[in-house]
Amino acid sequence: MQQHIISTKESRQWQGIPAIERARNGRLWCAFYSGGPKEPDPDNYILLTTSTDDGVTWSPPAPIIAPPGTTRAYDPALWHDLHGRLWLIYNLVDLTTRDFSVWAITADNATGPTPRWSAPRRIELGVPFAVRLNKPIVLSSGDWLLPVTWARIAPEGTWFPRDQQLQGVAISTDDGAHWKLYGAVEAPPWALENMLVERRDGTVWMLIRTGSGVIWQSLSADGGRSWAAGAPTSIVNPGTRFFIGRLASGRLLLINTPDPRQRKGLRAYVSELQDDAAFGAGLELDARDRVSYPDAVQASDGRIYAVHDCDRKGRGEIVLSVFTEEEVLAGRGFMQIRSAKSL
Repeated sequence: MQQHIISTKESRQWQGIPAIERARNGRLWCAFYSGGPKEPDPDNYILLTTSTDDGVTWSPPAPIIAPPGTTRAYDPALWHDLHGRLWLIYNLVDLTTRDFSVWAITADNATGPTPRWSAPRRIELGVPFAVRLNKPIVLSSGDWLLPVTWARIAPEGTWFPRDQQLQGVAISTDDGAHWKLYGAVEAPPWALENMLVERRDGTVWMLIRTGSGVIWQSLSADGGRSWAAGAPTSIVNPGTRFFIGRLASGRLLLINTPDPRQRKGLRAYVSELQDDAAFGAGLELDARDRVSYPDAVQASDGRIYAVHDCDRKGRGEIVLSVFTEEEVLAGRGFMQIRSAKSL
């Protein structure tokens, strides 16, 4: 096991909510957000950093989305599409104008240190409140699905409509040029930050963060256009972000906090039965308190790069763990790199 623990909060009062991607030449990208005394706050902004040595050292994190005035930028997602473009998808919120919207920038040259980013583009979804956090997926049909939390009303004087939140997907059939919102899945408050997996039988499985002590779920049999009623799973979660994704082997990777009440301990699990939700004992990534918000990507050689945060207002660490599917299945050791110099 290799570890690097360096506080990266520096003069920032807090930081967290990381995202990870890896370019085809091995360059790693990590985004997270900070700004102001806390989150949420109108001064929140998004930072980006990169590594060329497998995450041992990182460039100084630099602001990439920092809107002026009372507009808050938050919840970055990094994702490489099938054409090699690197997407940075994020939320903008302004409580004064009651604008709750999803935006994106893209870069064609993410293998280099200074990508040429496009102009910011709003992802039009046609509802007064829309936010998202997690990566899109590409179905076997070729459609792109972006998990979205939305509401029929824009909240007034607060950041979230809470019990009015619905879970759906934005679908693009033209490689991200246009998107259309589908689905209105209900789940217990605090319901948001849903994630998607296409199953072997072609159905799409949605998992939903809630405040009920377990993750909720829904299924779609028509590529995300319609969804079954929400229902609880047996996956214990304290009401925080988790990660699920399909590995190259066909198995499913789940990264989760298996405590119903607190953000303590983070484990990686692999489903032996591929589309079954029985994930086994798992591999411990971080046993500490106040660990949360995992994101992950798998490299072509099979290694898994997972990030999460720890103690946002205290240590303010962003943690990178590098491990393999086989290590998760065997429960053996792994390489963990916490907060290299400027991550």
